[in-house]
Amino acid sequence: MTTDAVSDDTAAHADPPPKAHRSDRAMAENRLGMKLVAPAVVLMLLVTAWPMLQALYLSLFRYRLTAPDEKTMVGLDNYVTVLSDSLFWRDLWNTVLIMVITVAVELVIGFVFAMVMHRIVFGRGAMRTSILIPYGIITVVSAFAWQFAFSLNNGFVNAWFSWLPWINEDTNWFGDHWHSMFAIMASEIWKTTPFMSLLLLAGLAQVSEDMLEAAKVDGATWWQRLTKVILPNMRSAIMVAVLFRALDAFRIFDNIFVMTRGAQDTESLSFLTYRQVIEQFQLGLGSALSVLLFLMVLLLAMLIVKLFRVNLAQARGEG
Repeated sequence: MTTDAVSDDTAAHADPPPKAHRSDRAMAENRLGMKLVAPAVVLMLLVTAWPMLQALYLSLFRYRLTAPDEKTMVGLDNYVTVLSDSLFWRDLWNTVLIMVITVAVELVIGFVFAMVMHRIVFGRGAMRTSILIPYGIITVVSAFAWQFAFSLNNGFVNAWFSWLPWINEDTNWFGDHWHSMFAIMASEIWKTTPFMSLLLLAGLAQVSEDMLEAAKVDGATWWQRLTKVILPNMRSAIMVAVLFRALDAFRIFDNIFVMTRGAQDTESLSFLTYRQVIEQFQLGLGSALSVLLFLMVLLLAMLIVKLFRVNLAQARGEG
């Protein structure tokens, strides 16, 4: 038998690599985390489990509130009706577009705000308070304010920004699809960027100043310190910020309800569900839309967590 054959045979019978051992600290933190979230999970299930099951049940019926005696079991027909309707796909596109653009812009602006709040020395409390003011305003109130700001007759946006080539005093922000979408997204970004900056600020606080100082001593530029030190150490905080905001933006309703009422093809999936249930009394179709929206939110959360691939052990300092 040749040496190569012996080596191959030895490799084939070699013991598999040992599995990564979880430290006692990691297991203790896991048990503590389970105990801390258990009451909230139980309470949430008690509050939401029945409505979710009821929505799933009603989605299997052709059921209209104006004709309750005509309730008929149709199985998955409501889902087929929804998924074969171009209106559903148009509203899904609007929802995804709003989510992607608003979250991306909020991530950039929120990071800038977080850096300012983290580095500022004088007036730090006043600065943080002023930045967080928009998030403290009720969404409906801020939507009405932005509707007034973009108004053709009374708004100030056209007057203040008429120096831009694509804006003039006669620009009708609610007269077509893209202008209306811009107004909706602007109001959403203004309202929720402070929330993003608050989460990113918490992540910045976890970045070691010693690491930044060492990188600076080694001659790293500001951009290199940002991309090689700050952002990698903030990955878990960025994931949480993007996750929370993406799930919230995917369910956008208030701004659209106040500003356009779905006109100019600005409906979202949540608004479509509202119209089916509240305006047209279609409990079957509305429930099917609710179930689909819930499943898409779960899928979105899984995709974001998978995309960031956060090593929780490393985030705890064990990696």
